[in-house]
Amino acid sequence: MTNAAIADAIQEISPSALIELFQLELNVAQHGVAETYYFHAGTNLNNNGELIWAGQAYMALPIEVEGFEYSGQGTLPRPRLRISNILGTITTLILTLPEGLEGAKLTRIRTLARFIDSDNFAAGVDYLLTEDSFALTYEDGTFIYQEVGNPFGAPDPTAEFPREIYFVDRKSAENRNMVEFELASAFDMAGVRAPKRQCITRCQWVYRSTECGYTGTNYFDVGDAAVGNASEDVCGKRVDSCKARFGQIALLPFGGYPGIGTYFA
Repeated sequence: MTNAAIADAIQEISPSALIELFQLELNVAQHGVAETYYFHAGTNLNNNGELIWAGQAYMALPIEVEGFEYSGQGTLPRPRLRISNILGTITTLILTLPEGLEGAKLTRIRTLARFIDSDNFAAGVDYLLTEDSFALTYEDGTFIYQEVGNPFGAPDPTAEFPREIYFVDRKSAENRNMVEFELASAFDMAGVRAPKRQCITRCQWVYRSTECGYTGTNYFDVGDAAVGNASEDVCGKRVDSCKARFGQIALLPFGGYPGIGTYFA
């Protein structure tokens, strides 16, 4: 849900510039390190240095992003993120990670210039002032204007559009000029099987594993016939194999889908 302050501001005749920020989070499981990078494209407000939002500094980085729009056709957007690689910085970063940047979490943050921190604005710079951005003081018989904080409005670290979260799905291009990544939403289920494993009639659990749960001393061969020693104990991966071990009327921990191939003419 859009913040009320943002909703009011964008309906004004002349809203301030849109500020777009990004957070890229690495995780220990995939990247071997838990680290977060904060950056912006460096184009808003002609700012080619750090931009501070909610007390956090975001460095300027030559990037281009596109494809965040929703089509309304039932498919989720798969944005593309292109980062300058002139100095080989991104290639170097990728090579230091076990699996590259795939799986990294990218958060897109958008707000307006009127809400960003006052630390972004240097003293003595002429801005288009609003009634809340300057103070009238009196010195030596002369009235002067003195800038106070953000010249576009009152900073508000809570005034932002709903955050958009994507994950780096794959590296789609890399050369000496740039590296391009394709992003995917956490809800993008393309290529994912439900329930996260293949649906087949045979049991998929490893015999005598935690999922299987069988720890008995009654042994059976692959055809479910009783045998005398553990070396011959092999599961047939059928429902009948489960019944032989757990009982005919027991609740079975069967790891397959017996009815998957059943149909009615």
